[in-house]
Amino acid sequence: MKKFRKVLDGLTTSSPVNVGSAPVCSSTAGTPTAAVTPREIEVQETLVSENFQICKTVRHGFPYQPTALAFDPVQKILAIGSRSGGVRILGRPGVDCFCQHESGAAVLQLQFLINEGALVTACADDTLHLWNLRQKRPAILHSLKFNRERITFCHLPFQSKWLYVGTERGNTHIVNIESFVLSGYVIMWNKAIELSTKTHPGPVVHLSDSPKDEGRLLIGFESGTVVQWDLRVKKADFRIYYDEAIHSVSWHHEGKQFMCSHSDGSLTTWNLRNTSKPFQVTFPHGKAQRDGKKPESCKPILKVEYKTTRNSEPFVIFSGGLSYDKASRRPTLTIMHGKSITVLEMDHPIVDFLVLCETPYPNEVQEPYAVAVLLEKDFILVDLTQSSFPIFENPYPMDIHESPVTCTAYFADCPPDIIPVLYSIGAKHKKQGYSHKEWPVSGGTWTLGAQTYPEIIITGHADGSIKFWDATAITLQMLYKLKTSKVFEKPKAGEGRGAEMVEEDPYAVQMVSWCPQSRLFCVVGISAHVILYRLSKHDATTEIVSLEVRLQCDVEDVLSPCEAESTPGLSDQSSHSPQQAPASPGSVTPEGLRDSIPCLKVKNRPVRMPPGYQAELVVQLLWVDGEPPQQITSVDINSAYGLLALGNCNGLAVVDYLQKSILLCMSTLELYGSSDPYQRLTRSPRKNRQFTQDNFCMRGLSNFYSDSKKRIRTSYQSLTELSDNQVPLELERSRSPTSVPYPTSLHNDPRSFPEPVANLKASHYSPVFHLLDNVRGPDRKLSLPTDLKTDLDHVNGHCTSPTSQPCVAGKPRVPGPEGPRLSRRGPGRPPFRKAQSAACMEISLPVSHTEGYASKRAMLQQLHGVSMYSHDEHHATMYSWSEKESRENSFSRSRSSSVSSIDRETKEAVTTLRFMESCARKADTAPAPSLWVGTSLGVVLVIGLSIPADEEERLDEPVAVAPSGTVLMLKGSVLTFGSLDCGGSLIPSPYEVWRDPHAPEDPDRPRKRKLVNFSPSSSQEVAGDGHLAVVCSERQAKVFLMPAQTCLFVHNITESSFVLRSDVVSVCNSVCLACFCANGHVMTLSLPSLRPLLDVNYLPLTDMRIARTFCFTNGGQALYLSTPTEIQRITYSQEMCDNLQEFLGELFTPVETPEAQNRGFLKGFFGGNAQTFDREELFGEAAAGKASRSLAQHIPGPGGMEGMKAAAGGVVGDLARARIALDERGQRLGELEERTALMMSSAEAFSKHAHELMLKCKDKKWYQF
Repeated sequence: MKKFRKVLDGLTTSSPVNVGSAPVCSSTAGTPTAAVTPREIEVQETLVSENFQICKTVRHGFPYQPTALAFDPVQKILAIGSRSGGVRILGRPGVDCFCQHESGAAVLQLQFLINEGALVTACADDTLHLWNLRQKRPAILHSLKFNRERITFCHLPFQSKWLYVGTERGNTHIVNIESFVLSGYVIMWNKAIELSTKTHPGPVVHLSDSPKDEGRLLIGFESGTVVQWDLRVKKADFRIYYDEAIHSVSWHHEGKQFMCSHSDGSLTTWNLRNTSKPFQVTFPHGKAQRDGKKPESCKPILKVEYKTTRNSEPFVIFSGGLSYDKASRRPTLTIMHGKSITVLEMDHPIVDFLVLCETPYPNEVQEPYAVAVLLEKDFILVDLTQSSFPIFENPYPMDIHESPVTCTAYFADCPPDIIPVLYSIGAKHKKQGYSHKEWPVSGGTWTLGAQTYPEIIITGHADGSIKFWDATAITLQMLYKLKTSKVFEKPKAGEGRGAEMVEEDPYAVQMVSWCPQSRLFCVVGISAHVILYRLSKHDATTEIVSLEVRLQCDVEDVLSPCEAESTPGLSDQSSHSPQQAPASPGSVTPEGLRDSIPCLKVKNRPVRMPPGYQAELVVQLLWVDGEPPQQITSVDINSAYGLLALGNCNGLAVVDYLQKSILLCMSTLELYGSSDPYQRLTRSPRKNRQFTQDNFCMRGLSNFYSDSKKRIRTSYQSLTELSDNQVPLELERSRSPTSVPYPTSLHNDPRSFPEPVANLKASHYSPVFHLLDNVRGPDRKLSLPTDLKTDLDHVNGHCTSPTSQPCVAGKPRVPGPEGPRLSRRGPGRPPFRKAQSAACMEISLPVSHTEGYASKRAMLQQLHGVSMYSHDEHHATMYSWSEKESRENSFSRSRSSSVSSIDRETKEAVTTLRFMESCARKADTAPAPSLWVGTSLGVVLVIGLSIPADEEERLDEPVAVAPSGTVLMLKGSVLTFGSLDCGGSLIPSPYEVWRDPHAPEDPDRPRKRKLVNFSPSSSQEVAGDGHLAVVCSERQAKVFLMPAQTCLFVHNITESSFVLRSDVVSVCNSVCLACFCANGHVMTLSLPSLRPLLDVNYLPLTDMRIARTFCFTNGGQALYLSTPTEIQRITYSQEMCDNLQEFLGELFTPVETPEAQNRGFLKGFFGGNAQTFDREELFGEAAAGKASRSLAQHIPGPGGMEGMKAAAGGVVGDLARARIALDERGQRLGELEERTALMMSSAEAFSKHAHELMLKCKDKKWYQF
């Protein structure tokens, strides 16, 4: 039982909970309310730290940068390796497992132990790993690290425990899979080739045993040499020397011939009866020469598969091989079946492919039925049983990255009827032409867990599309796709706005707001637009209403001294009262500046909309005086109120979407009124701008360059760019995935400014000013913000904080245009600069021509983002520039993805919005509709709303919107609002029950709005107690008692970092505050007391993508975009961690291995059957001896330690440890028994030989010896 007592008089200026911070936050406007007697409020908090534990649940999407592919033909499961060391194992829908090598080395090759429940991975660090797949979370059993050789190829014969390993030196080693010990049997390259050969044959590129005789191993070297090695007699049967390099080799199932693919685009077929020359040489895509000469060379054929069928001609399937004159064509997969040749063009380069066959035995007719093709950004299966070769419909969510993901939203415990509705609508738009057969990768088992609830994930993309995904019970299936670009006219190149927008992603989705109950959907685009959608099951033809908002704040211009003296000021004509744009569609000023025009043009004609989400309203911000609108940083919608609110760095706008009107359009400064806690400079009159080198204004990037193509907007390319350029693995691993090139043109621009201006740029411009179009230049790269490449940053002399500017260490400020401005700054006045989100995409940083940081510590302080200004700093004493330089070189962040500008003295961004029932003023006795506004300066403003109660009046009478004067303050940018009743229960926002807007009218039942309201008075007995408001910022969280506005609890979340994402979520039938910090910590705090319950350093922020897409939801779940193509879901609930095994699928299912076919007496008599031999007899320690210890090192794997670590605190952990210990003890006893048996057999052999020697020498005389 948690009890607390407070005096609710609203006049107290100090509080014991206000440790080391500002006074208790209360309203600065209005008259004091009458004193209220102390009241005791009891809150039952049920959450404890034992309710929380964080772990990964499942990963969805396409494996990022895939490198290898494998398939188990008996178990019907598939494995994909990636460059980052990850392995995805896929079976039937629901069977999806992700494994990660701790080393992070790229996976070079995968080999299943067919029908054994194990997988061998070969990595780029020359290590072999054996994975146990007979558990829901696979674990490594053994590892073998090669010390002196590089692994290039591996081959594991069917039903064999000996793995062949080829190396870069050309040697072939043999590894025992059971013990993961290297055999003493080695095939050295100099013995495999003839002694007369003077050149090294190159690395091993192929290994396979003959289908006819398992005792013969075919070794392919890169130089074109092929050797068949007789394992029994340890010598070569034959050697083939070919002029062209070999890429792959494939056997005919009878073992009498094989096919090679070469670097000149040719296929050679070799017959074992005559290996002196190829039986056949073909150039499938080469042009035949008229004079009978060799066809011209083609691109290399990287892989070939030679598969036979009973009833038709064999299949020859290969990748590559096109002629060089078709360089512009896409990557291809060629299928040769008899005389027909089919070329399948792929959208992406082919990484690997496998032919799926009916039998696992290599010496039987293969009967191929599908081809699995692994592309760089996709995975497809081609049906070989149909002549048209259609592809199978992929049941996995492999197309998350179809367009780069720019934002995510996660909703748990949705209304149960929403998923069937979206699925039925989305099913009508599915692609056709797929194979009618079932997906062939059908291994494993998965059942729907008992404790499931509807979950939906929404992803926004760079092309403006929105995807709704069914995420129930750790699965992911696409429900519905929405294209926001259909609302707008297509921009045409060379026509006005289109000339600027055509090279970018003008429709990229920046954020979404969705109400599952009312099914209203709001999309914020990067072009400063908001689209409101309603869900309907019927098609309709309607006209989309467009509202244009002129949201621009007057700011103080930076004037040079001569400019200030010579140019008279003109008063600004723009107003911030609620207004719509002028009637004219747009205008251009005499100076050629754009004014009062939006970035995109909405379709102004009736548009036919299919069933699904249909656009009803578009709100666009306008260009003002030649400046593009700043991106929208926050949005909220409430269906019960019929209102939509949006904000950016200039101010706030409130829209009535029922009446299609703008209610409020004010700058953030004007929202304060007389309650502004900051003393700000008066704004200078706006003057006419002239774009010359001598007359330049520091207003933004659009004024910084005369070229109209330079834009303020951030490019989403750097967030989720999937580069087509291949980079060596070593270089790729050493480089941050978020790195972007330096904009060298910034310092080499021929349009250079005069010297004073250049000095001003170098010392006072934030990095966000330097956003350039050419972010993909060829120069050096830098990552943001927590890659912690400290040495690089120290050398370059600039900080990489996403909210800092280039710093000058140990140098005084250069006198110039900034001189008069610094003298005008008041005591303790921090210079607010352009601000951007900590969760924004990466940006290009200039290499300033300054010295490095005075110390690495100072650089790290900048890198981690020291808060530069909060309400308690406002009362600080006067400081000099040199003493406070580090504080002034950073500024507070906003949660949004936009790179918005906050002017140095007057601008502050609206970072979060929330409609809710609250007491806006101290004098209020009952909750009323209100809008809570959070800003980048840590200020919370409450705006009162007066909404007509009657439905008819609501559609006719205007809604009154007025700032209440209530101001609450925190440290750092405000991120989240929440509302609790005095019993600690969450108060949801009111909503309107969904009704189909285009359903047929029923005359007997007129359509009326049905509202659901959760006011604080409905969940408690005494309405006079008010309610609790939870506010979380980048630095701290506070709980206020409303309407008294008394701060009950405060918790400083972090001092060394900052919060990126926070949400008030429900867990275990209670409520908590979940936070994700930039230093990788995931935290939960109890409500309302803000007790720390969980603090785990879980996810280092190595990529801005994580910060941009991380989101919490109810039920103790969260997700983030772990790679540009994959979504990682996690849980921070102990209950879900305990029940996770029930949700996961089984990878291994007991299946009988198919029996080998009986080939008949005649075939066996004439040598048709494959010859078997005992590999143990050849490769075992008794025959081959032990391998050199320095050659490879055996590393015991953790086995099932992951599961044991997860339950390390309780009885389950003890049982798991005991089980593992027993298994290890049994394994050691088994090894001891084997060694004992070996010693006994050795002793018996020695005794036998000694007895024979004794009998032989028994009757001999001494002189006969």
